[in-house]
Amino acid sequence: MKADLSEYSVHDVVEGFTYNELEGKGLFGLSGHLTIQPEYQRNYIYADGKRDAAVINSLLNGYPLGIIYFNVTAPDTFEVLDGQQRITSIGRYVTGKFAIQYKNGMEQYFSGLSQELQDKILNYKLLVYKCSGDEDEIREWFKTINTAGIPLNDQELLNAVYSGPFVTSAKKVFSNSRNSNCMKWSAYIRGDVNRQAYLERALDWVSDGQISAYMSAHRQDHGIKELQTHFDTVIEWASTIFPTIEKEMRGLEWDRFYKEFHDTAYDTNHNDKEMHRLYADPYVTAKKGIFEYILGGEQRTELLQIRIFGEATKKTVYAQQTQQAKIKGTSNCPLCAFGSNANKTRMWKIGEMDADHVSAWSKGGVTSISNCQMLCKTHNRSKGNA
Repeated sequence: MKADLSEYSVHDVVEGFTYNELEGKGLFGLSGHLTIQPEYQRNYIYADGKRDAAVINSLLNGYPLGIIYFNVTAPDTFEVLDGQQRITSIGRYVTGKFAIQYKNGMEQYFSGLSQELQDKILNYKLLVYKCSGDEDEIREWFKTINTAGIPLNDQELLNAVYSGPFVTSAKKVFSNSRNSNCMKWSAYIRGDVNRQAYLERALDWVSDGQISAYMSAHRQDHGIKELQTHFDTVIEWASTIFPTIEKEMRGLEWDRFYKEFHDTAYDTNHNDKEMHRLYADPYVTAKKGIFEYILGGEQRTELLQIRIFGEATKKTVYAQQTQQAKIKGTSNCPLCAFGSNANKTRMWKIGEMDADHVSAWSKGGVTSISNCQMLCKTHNRSKGNA
């Protein structure tokens, strides 16, 4: 790959700057000769009033802004290989999209700056390497130069590797913070839409975890029907099965739940009532497990991590049971005492026993000393029901 160092003024780079407010990305600069955010680039993430403002303050203070890389796609035609966050911030400021606080602490739009400060920004020289090479070389270089700063995550790298019509179409839906569905999706998906979290999850679900292979196979597709239909189906199923949204729903394995349970008929009113009951139960310590517990027929109590008896309770109950057993001449495990084998009169050590609910938690039993019994480990494990 060949790289030539050049200088461009800010004025030249932002000439004809176009910004898509709907998709949150810079489109063009250099009078239309520069594509600012090709599809292998991450979304614009500097629009936070801090990082974008820091870029402008660097220009005003004459600080180095770092090397920028352009990819030569045709004679006198380029796309940004590295530096799109900085260029987009500059373009947005010069075109009046945000204000900064400069020296006097007052909000300053570009148009409100003195002519001297405007010229200082527009005449600032950007150091640019213009890179030429084949597609594989460019993509590999893109990954290399993005190991500093805010590193590209896995999905952003895959977008770069498999850039094309499929990624373009997918990002318009799943990487668009202005998409009206984002609020609904955020109840189930963890992460930032601008960092490709929603796109990554949609691809993970439809491909059974084989994201790279799926993107490779569909790279030249212009539509994303299968991707969007599967994602929408899972989300709609989840929202129907559990009408009430809880924060613990976010980030759960909804695709796995859908594939495992979507053929099961559910009473959504029962689901909702049971969910609220379990949320109110002080002995349920794993709220995230409630949803799979209900979907699975309310059998796997280990998903709920029911609060166990404390050591003080165990020692007290053990002492009481052992004292009574010695008087009766039977085992201190109540279930062994009813048996007819050699353990009928065995005195178990406390380390050989487990605390158990006399009245099962799943049947309304509480985790208190009055509902605690000590059983030998064999009987406790065979009893099963929490």
